Amino acid sequence: MLEVKTVDKPDERRDFPLGHLEALHLTGLDFAVATFDPGWRWSESVRPLAGTDSCEIHHNCFMVQGRMRIRMNDGAESEVGPGDVFVAPPGHDAWVVGDEQVVVYDFAGGMATEYGKAKG
Repeated sequence: MLEVKTVDKPDERRDFPLGHLEALHLTGLDFAVATFDPGWRWSESVRPLAGTDSCEIHHNCFMVQGRMRIRMNDGAESEVGPGDVFVAPPGHDAWVVGDEQVVVYDFAGGMATEYGKAKG
């Protein structure tokens, strides 16, 4: 079955401090567009919702706009920017670098289904 959706009409939106996520759910693919404002940091904005010490979501991403730094729990670190494709396994922190808003597309599914939801 062919499915087509547009990011202009997401199935759901989740807001959290200094950012939000818009998710599209298709058969076999959960896709997310995450937007992070300057000053956003996972450990400050999302950790209270996730209830974990670091982000435990696996990300397969394409960076659309802005710059973001990612630090793995083992200390490995990298910066990503527009046009970069990256994989970030569970166990990391991330933050916006500079004064430009970050927009990232995530194809892994976990971001679209779990990210930014309060754990109860």
